[in-house]
Order: sequence, then C-alpha cells, then structure tokens
Amino acid sequence: MMAKIKQHKQTKRKWSARVTKTSDALDLEKGIFKKDDPMEIARSLKRSAQRSRRRKGTPYQSAMSMLNFYINRAGKNLPEKQLNTLEESKDKLKEIFHKA
Repeated sequence: MMAKIKQHKQTKRKWSARVTKTSDALDLEKGIFKKDDPMEIARSLKRSAQRSRRRKGTPYQSAMSMLNFYINRAGKNLPEKQLNTLEESKDKLKEIFHKA
C-alpha cells in the first residue's frame, strides 16, 4: 500500500513536465525561461507561438498562456530576480503583440 502511495505522489509531481511535452503546448526554445532579458523571452515566445501548428488559440494567447503556466508551476521555486524577469516578460509580450 505504501509503495502505491509513493508512486502516486511521484507521478503527480511530474505532471507539468508531461503536459509541456505532450500537450498542444508550444515548441519552445531550450532554456528560454532562464534568460535574463524580458524582451528576449517575449520575442522567443512570440516566434514559437507564430510558428507552432500545435496551438489552439491565437499566437498571443498561446504565448501568454505558456508564460503563465511556467510561472505558476515553477514560481515558488524560482529566485525572486528570475520571477521578476518573467513577470516583466508579460508586459513585453503585450507590447510586441500590440495589446493594450
């Protein structure tokens, strides 16, 4: 019984990695969320969203959704500086997609 509980906990913790790889998520540049420049992150997300054939929504929706997904999944384990960079990337993403 304990082995089953332990196995369930391990698979439950890994669901976000599985979602990123197998869902209709974007094909992202490797290491994009570790960059220091918010504009570079935003541009890369825009490129990925526009090139992707796996997305369901608009390129803007897909890019913002992927950024929010990463922040929500990794946010509590990220250094404050990196979290701030990712939050700033949201504003840059809005700018380059010409959203208000």
